Amino acid sequence: MKVPITPLEHLVGLSRPGVDLWVKRDDLTSPLYGGNKVRKLAHLLADAKARGARRLVTLGAVGSHHVLATTVFGKQAGFDVAAVLVPQPRTTHVVDNVRADIAQGLDVRAASAWALVPFLVLFVLKAFARDTLFITVGGSNVEGSLGYVDAARELAAQVRAGEMPEPDVIVVACGSGGTVAGLAAGLALEGMASRILAVSVSTPPRVVSFLTRRLTRKVLRRLGESRHIASALARIEFEHRYLGEGYGYPTLEGAEALALAAANGLKLDPTYTAKTFAAALARVRAYADAGEKRTVLYLNTLSSAPLAPLLTSAPNEGDIPLSVRALFR
Repeated sequence: MKVPITPLEHLVGLSRPGVDLWVKRDDLTSPLYGGNKVRKLAHLLADAKARGARRLVTLGAVGSHHVLATTVFGKQAGFDVAAVLVPQPRTTHVVDNVRADIAQGLDVRAASAWALVPFLVLFVLKAFARDTLFITVGGSNVEGSLGYVDAARELAAQVRAGEMPEPDVIVVACGSGGTVAGLAAGLALEGMASRILAVSVSTPPRVVSFLTRRLTRKVLRRLGESRHIASALARIEFEHRYLGEGYGYPTLEGAEALALAAANGLKLDPTYTAKTFAAALARVRAYADAGEKRTVLYLNTLSSAPLAPLLTSAPNEGDIPLSVRALFR
């Protein structure tokens, strides 16, 4: 599974005097279904093949991008895919994602609360028995995070080629931590000075921060590069103020950022990327107000591929199994 080099764009209309806002278009990692999960799955699916797995089991919220991407690309690679889904606030985007899951043949198991997830995952794994590989939430284990070591190296090459100045800060969503961990490790390995603003989009944010730091250490140890751990960790700044009521709940700042992004050609969602883009815009304003000359890079982790092809033969909302519809909150 080859991931194309994603372009960099200068968002001139949203920049300020002395402060340039750029975007790395990881929404374009695949014309079928893009976003950050594609980079993770390139490594995760290769690992599953190497282990001789025939089935994948994962978990996530009912509208999870990770679950949908795993279903799409897992099925394409010849795997059977099952997922344990948990509640999430209902939006049209969430409903369409789970409809697409079902249309792609996902074996759905509903858990009414996160506390039930371990038991249901174990039940599913036991039912599938051999030849089954479990992929953690968000694909955020060491193997998945290597996809964002690749992304950091790709960005470093683009900077060296003069496609953009080296960013002072890279603003990225932090949900399960794998994207941030891989990015921090890769930037340290490349010797870049760029810092990371990791914008919390899931709860509890301090636990996510702890797990992200731990995963960063694990990635560098896997690569035999423990000497870079301090540099990688020092560049991560966690931002919790844009989370709002919690995972999946839209915010006013996010809604404003979503509208501005749309006017500048970017597709966002209220759960992850709108909150993150709001933080990027705020950082641009803060630098400009302070009279600082800076380059801010926003990493767009949402798929911008049309969902319609994945909704062919998808059930209407009313035809989604009741146990799954009960997860819309």
